[in-house]
Amino acid sequence: MPKGSDLLVSALENEGVERIFGVPGEENLDVVESLRQSRIQLVLTRHEQAAAFMAATYGRLTGRPGVCISTLGPGALNLATGAAYAHLGAMPMVLITGQKAIRTARQARFQIVDIVATMKPLTKSARQIVSAGTIPTLVRDAFRTAQEERPGPAHLELPEDVAGEEADAALVPPHPIEIPVADPAALDRAAALIGAAQRPLIMLGAAASRPRLADALSAFVQRARIPFFNTQMGKGSVAGGSNLYMGTAALSERDHLHAAIDRADLIVAIGHDTIEKPPFIMGPRGPKVIHVGYTPATVEQVFFPHAEVVGDVGSSLALLADRLDGKLPRASALLPLRDGILARIAERATEARFPLTPQRIVHDVRAVMPADGIVALDNGMYKIWFARNYRTTVANTLLLDNALATMGAGLPSAMMASMLHPNRRVLAVCGDGGFMMNSQELETAVRLRLNLVVLVLVDNAYGMIRWKQAVDRFPDWGLTYGNPDFVKYAAAYGASGWHVQHADGLVPTLEAAFKAGGVGLVSVPVDYSENTRVLVDELKANVTAPEAR
Repeated sequence: MPKGSDLLVSALENEGVERIFGVPGEENLDVVESLRQSRIQLVLTRHEQAAAFMAATYGRLTGRPGVCISTLGPGALNLATGAAYAHLGAMPMVLITGQKAIRTARQARFQIVDIVATMKPLTKSARQIVSAGTIPTLVRDAFRTAQEERPGPAHLELPEDVAGEEADAALVPPHPIEIPVADPAALDRAAALIGAAQRPLIMLGAAASRPRLADALSAFVQRARIPFFNTQMGKGSVAGGSNLYMGTAALSERDHLHAAIDRADLIVAIGHDTIEKPPFIMGPRGPKVIHVGYTPATVEQVFFPHAEVVGDVGSSLALLADRLDGKLPRASALLPLRDGILARIAERATEARFPLTPQRIVHDVRAVMPADGIVALDNGMYKIWFARNYRTTVANTLLLDNALATMGAGLPSAMMASMLHPNRRVLAVCGDGGFMMNSQELETAVRLRLNLVVLVLVDNAYGMIRWKQAVDRFPDWGLTYGNPDFVKYAAAYGASGWHVQHADGLVPTLEAAFKAGGVGLVSVPVDYSENTRVLVDELKANVTAPEAR
């Protein structure tokens, strides 16, 4: 008769799981043995946090839950940041943690933390398995919960005595769940508002980046011919070539893009999730807003739509486009602003200053990445520059986190992208601070024989906070540190390393790293003085202030 751990692994196979990421412990040994005899690959990481980031990124890129595993107590707590990353970022994931036996207490309370209670606010569901016979049902429910809109993480705790308990239970077959389309009355109302608009604009938010949505969104934009912009996490939702892209809202107001946003009298917000920093601030004299989403809008002080289209986004947009065809003579009213906005954002992109400016780094990265190349960003000051300046033409090719916005996720996310797309160029872009938070995963990447390049931007400081410290006129204190020699550091893990030593060196060095294959690391010094010049001084005098709209 199978034991609980066998039922767990069979249930995971039943869900189509191919890989599990994590660091098992004593309480998982039955599960490890069951995995050994299965077709599921155990991807051993060097820290549980990286395993959670990889599982979440799997969910983000495939739409199916990624799976990570840890032991009890300290190992499970190390998954917490990754759980929050997936919860705020709407990435489907299942976390499996171990626990001491629940029928005996031979080790008293050694290492015991109430992980189920810890995970409840960080997940969509968190449950302890108390009987081996219930495992297939609970696994099916966890995957269903994780994948349903709004997606996110689900947690299961498997005590070691339940894992070793013999039981026989039938697997629960998965089945597709179709999301209803929006109500015709809601579609009619939205079509009337769009038809009456003088200067309409489309915004694509985080939920527009679902893998299944790229074709439907591209078709809607092409049919409506309304200019569009995106939030940071909505970047790349629409395939390139429409010539309707206006920019990315990397800031909440006063950026060059807001010249169009502030003039719009109607914004169709597709997939906006208020977990992101506001792409614009709604006010009493602002534009009307239509929310299009899988779920109703979350009303906030800065976001309170006037109408909602709730249902399957792709199918609902097709029905909305049917109502708009040939009826929008003013659809492109804001399009004349496009060239000016994009030109201002691209200024100084080829400046031969060294250390390199953020604009030059973005420009050079774009030059070496093909259209389907994937750039995974960690979190730091450079994220704003990539959001503003990096143009994408293929969906899900710029991975950034503007929800939890945690440091340390860039390298694990790039590793997952490389595993899923081994024939595409994959680049992790990390600040020196964020890279060092999970840099030990270089060993994992080398062991897995991945092909990816890590670009480390070196300023020897927690640069974003240091910049904010300066903007707020605090003394420069407490945010600088030293770094290892990154080339030698990479070599210690069996990776290749390069230093960029002059302004024209980044492109050839990145090309050399990609052509070398395997895991490569390129370090480049960055000059963040442009942060104040562009993002403070220039934008202060830029577009119409919100109160004058």
